[in-house]
Amino acid sequence: MAIVQNNITVFGEEIIDQSAIDQLKRCVSEEDIGVLTADAHYGYAHPIGGAVAYKNKVSLSGVGFDIGCGNKAVRTDIMASDVKIGRVMDEIVSTIGFGVGRPNPKRIDHPVLDHINKAEFKPQREMRKLAVEQLGTVGSGNHFIDLFEDEKGFLWVGVHFGSRGFGHKTASGFIALSQGLSFFDKAKEGSMDAPPILFDIDSELGQDYIAAMSLAGEYAYAGRDVVVEKVLGILGGKATEVIHNHHNFAWFERHQGEDYWVVRKGCTPAFPGQKGFIGANMSDNSVIIEGVESELSIRGLYSTVHGAGRVLSRRAAAGKTKWIRDKKGVKRKTVVSPGLVDFDAVQQRMKAQGIELRGAGADEAPEAYKKLEDVLKYQGNTIKVLHTLRPLGVAMAGEDVYDPYKD
Repeated sequence: MAIVQNNITVFGEEIIDQSAIDQLKRCVSEEDIGVLTADAHYGYAHPIGGAVAYKNKVSLSGVGFDIGCGNKAVRTDIMASDVKIGRVMDEIVSTIGFGVGRPNPKRIDHPVLDHINKAEFKPQREMRKLAVEQLGTVGSGNHFIDLFEDEKGFLWVGVHFGSRGFGHKTASGFIALSQGLSFFDKAKEGSMDAPPILFDIDSELGQDYIAAMSLAGEYAYAGRDVVVEKVLGILGGKATEVIHNHHNFAWFERHQGEDYWVVRKGCTPAFPGQKGFIGANMSDNSVIIEGVESELSIRGLYSTVHGAGRVLSRRAAAGKTKWIRDKKGVKRKTVVSPGLVDFDAVQQRMKAQGIELRGAGADEAPEAYKKLEDVLKYQGNTIKVLHTLRPLGVAMAGEDVYDPYKD
């Protein structure tokens, strides 16, 4: 079920590209512990679906650009059969911003904005305006707002996104600092196979990063809270159960008798009794899971999947595209060469399933992903499924939405 070699554990090796396994090996030294979950795939300097426990270091590459990206799901007190899903989805996409093209129509007041104004890492204070504009917006790529029905007929709301431009600029700034530049300088782009950017936790740079990362994570949590509350307001319902986790973050944790800074990139923390919301693809069932205690869980740093995991790159699925400014200066996506996915056919299948789809594109088609049920089997006795959630409504940024802040 899981391959254990020295200080590395790989769940589902046969469904993971070798490039992701090789990438994890480059991230792990003799004193570290590395894990790949079964949804893992190749990422920037650190595989997505990878966790590493570092002694005395924190990894910017392991946290990634979308600091604090995560999932929140709430069970409502509403029966799904009582809801006009299409009407609700229309209101969701008309009142909540996706991508960067439209900031929030209404200013949102939240304590996290005051915390940014007084940020311990002072350069973050200069990003308050951006934080205000984007708080409660969802972003693009695989970020979503979904409605589900559980096995008892209750309606669930699930969201997936992170710290938007605030987190992205924070990560970019620390990449610049790691290169001897100033925080707001443009950093030099590294290759996908570049070694991970590690900060000594006892250094000033390491302490600054931990403080800045923590604030970006707080901002991401706040954004998901705001969006879920907006959806509950549209529904006129209340949350009866709440599950909320980051899956791009670093935590100070104790594992196998020693203390580590654990980075999880596309990895859901799943300690015994800890619940998590795992999204599948647009058309398959998602799940609520709970971590369990086992020898394999210990080996796996109490980490599990954050989704189904990609099998097609965005370019392979959607084709080669370019963003070109029109006469009004608006960026429009133009297809240079077609991809493998017929998105019109995808939309027809979704409609036949009774799923109300808003937005999305070929790069987010179900066939671009592994099957979540298959992926979960490879995690073995580390988690148990508490609820199965059938998708009713899916809202994502449209393929014509330009967003520089996706991971």
